[in-house]
Amino acid sequence: MKSLLLTKLTAILSVLGSSLFSAFAGQKPEQRVELRVGDQAPDFKLPGSDGKTYSLSEFRNKKIVVLAWFPKAFTPGCTRECRAFAQQSDAFAGLPVAYFTVSVDTPEDNKRFAESLKAQYPILSDPTRQTALAYGVLTNAQGFAQRWTFIIGPDGKILHIDKQVKVDTHARDVADWIRKWLQQHPEWKPQE
Repeated sequence: MKSLLLTKLTAILSVLGSSLFSAFAGQKPEQRVELRVGDQAPDFKLPGSDGKTYSLSEFRNKKIVVLAWFPKAFTPGCTRECRAFAQQSDAFAGLPVAYFTVSVDTPEDNKRFAESLKAQYPILSDPTRQTALAYGVLTNAQGFAQRWTFIIGPDGKILHIDKQVKVDTHARDVADWIRKWLQQHPEWKPQE
């Protein structure tokens, strides 16, 4: 009797835990998106730390777009990564690229975060988590984004996904990858 009750309780907790996980993550695990290189990148419209709103479509045929997702503003690893983008901005000089770091933090938090880093690039905010869901970067109950970077081509297709980010060199690593891609695709020229 005691073991039957324990078995039923375990089953109920398992179902509840799974439901709670899905509710907190904002999605059912089986509905999680997994984007691949060559897929059309989901469009987005997100506020930046500079007060402007950015969308992927505004850069179509004009620039390569970098979306460097990070979990949480003001945490050690995220601070190092975003600081690398701020301090290594020269790595992007002369490249037809719009680069952003992005998290599910509020616009107010990311504005303060950008100011603390003296970031001259926009940090995007996705507090509704809709863009994060579309990019498949949410995987835990707290709904924080994975530290993944998407490099999106001028045609809106995903060129590269980096899931092994080295926070201290990430900006230079991304810029180097883009330089190599441009060398391999000399036919592409940005439209004005």
